[in-house]
Amino acid sequence: MRSIMRNNKRVGRRSQRFTDGVSNALLRVGQNTPNTFQKTRYVPEFKSLERNQLEWAYQGSWICGLAVDIIAEDMTREGVDIKASDPSVVDKINTQMDDLGVWNSLCDAIKWSRLYGGSIAVMLIDGDDMSTPLGKIRQGSFKGLCVLDRWQIDPTLGSTVQTLGADFGKPEYYTIIAGSSEISIPSQRVHYSRVIRFEGRRLPYNLRRAYGGWGASILETVFDRISMFDLATEGAAQLLSKAYLRYYKVEGLRDILTNDLAAKGFLKQMDYIRMFQGIEGMTIGDSSDDFQTMQYTFTGIPEVMLQIGQQISGAIGVPLVRLFGQSPTGFNSTGESDLRTYYDNVKHDQDSDLRPGMKRLLNVMYESEMGTPPGDDFSFEFKSLWQMTNEQKAQAATGMAGAIIQALQADAITPSVAMKELRKLSDVIGLFSSITDEDIDEAEEADNGLMPPTFGGLNEGQIENGVSGADENGEPKPLVPKAPLANREAG
Repeated sequence: MRSIMRNNKRVGRRSQRFTDGVSNALLRVGQNTPNTFQKTRYVPEFKSLERNQLEWAYQGSWICGLAVDIIAEDMTREGVDIKASDPSVVDKINTQMDDLGVWNSLCDAIKWSRLYGGSIAVMLIDGDDMSTPLGKIRQGSFKGLCVLDRWQIDPTLGSTVQTLGADFGKPEYYTIIAGSSEISIPSQRVHYSRVIRFEGRRLPYNLRRAYGGWGASILETVFDRISMFDLATEGAAQLLSKAYLRYYKVEGLRDILTNDLAAKGFLKQMDYIRMFQGIEGMTIGDSSDDFQTMQYTFTGIPEVMLQIGQQISGAIGVPLVRLFGQSPTGFNSTGESDLRTYYDNVKHDQDSDLRPGMKRLLNVMYESEMGTPPGDDFSFEFKSLWQMTNEQKAQAATGMAGAIIQALQADAITPSVAMKELRKLSDVIGLFSSITDEDIDEAEEADNGLMPPTFGGLNEGQIENGVSGADENGEPKPLVPKAPLANREAG
């Protein structure tokens, strides 16, 4: 026992305090030094749980409204390009999406997920029990989407999806809170297979539990910066009233104000001064009075507001040219690179957040239209947000169409293949969309008519006198006559 105590004492004498980083105790710079920065701490604010505050900010601050709406609207602005073997199916689904307002519902669902931290879009199937798993879709039974934000539903966190896949670990049912929405269903429960779920800013596990299984509002991290911007705008507007001041000196003003009769006369004099300044632009006064004007120029305010705006732009991931409608500055600056980067980020959000639910929705709509599940040839892609100018389309058409024509002239492709490739370019350059399936079928028939005959009989000895052909009268005739036996032996 004594030996253990002696060893502990030796270890204690050898132990020293160890810190990592750079510090200068004399200058109070670096880690573990008594300076103001060492007391900086990040504390949780949980703005996402203050529903009223978020709604007031969304309603009262135009920047909060744009921060929530812009990305949601851009994600659903251009729609999708549906690909199927039967073109009529694509037209029917697109018509159904317009008639039922599917894109507007998806846009609202993304907006409320960004504002509150979560939302769902329930697929409405006529005649189905929403508390049961989604099964076979009857033809014509899809009736649109019903959007509910996180404060209108209660996810059953105690019952989660145990099937391995993308929904593993998520709530199995969503209970609609009574009185929180206009819809009413018998069981007030919705199975997860009928739901397209959206989350706001994703959180780690412990924070997600504190938020009831949802994400965080996108306003949570930028709320203080938006408040600064609004406060700076109000302050700058108030400074405008102080930019031009008029100063009027009156001899014995204190004595005048102590006498009621003299004070009334002074106020009447000031009324005359204001009246003549407004009518004649003239200032009248006593010879002993002194009238002066002072004008102030406030510098640095635009730069400060621009810096705050840039922080907001970076926090929500929207460039200044899109958020504020601000013209780009700098030599030969057009803002094109900023928009391209932004559109790439929106494309990433579409693929990560919208694609899984969109795939489930389109499969349901296909089955509702056709009565059968879609095949392997049914797919979709999000349309590009970048819109080319007419000049850019003309340049692209010249280059792409020229490459196809060169391949056709070099006999690398057939006319039917060339027509198919040209029609594919219609979504990009806006040309060749009038090429129909009938035109392609006729070109394929013409291609088959130009194909050389098959010579499978050559190896089987079916052509005895050479390669078969036809003379000008259509009679069979060998194209390459067989050499006489005597000539072959002589050779």
